[in-house]
Amino acid sequence: MRLPEELLYTEDHEWVLVEGDQATIGITDHAQAEMGDFVFVELPEAGDRFNQFDQFGVVESVKAVSDVYIPLSGEVIEANQSLLDQPELCNEDPYGRGWLIKVKLSEQTEVASLMDKEAYARFLEEVE
Repeated sequence: MRLPEELLYTEDHEWVLVEGDQATIGITDHAQAEMGDFVFVELPEAGDRFNQFDQFGVVESVKAVSDVYIPLSGEVIEANQSLLDQPELCNEDPYGRGWLIKVKLSEQTEVASLMDKEAYARFLEEVE
């Protein structure tokens, strides 16, 4: 299982790459491995606004249907349209081409509530 150092993580197994006032969000390698092959992804549209930990999308795999929650409040500036035709990108490259959405952050202070790589790794050990 890969956990890139530069990312932040949630207990719901989303990852976040914060770059200034924008964030890219996706599903962790751990989550995609647990869910199995993705077959469908439902994402919000640009301009949609969410508060921290609101549901923003749905992912469906051969094993389960799961809600996806936004780790940080903000406005969606882009959704990964490639996933509509190729949901398997979430499995093949969860930290790259399998990203879900990009958001313009509205509450920069919320970043402190997310886990770094080490904290997320400990969290995974506790829940396994």
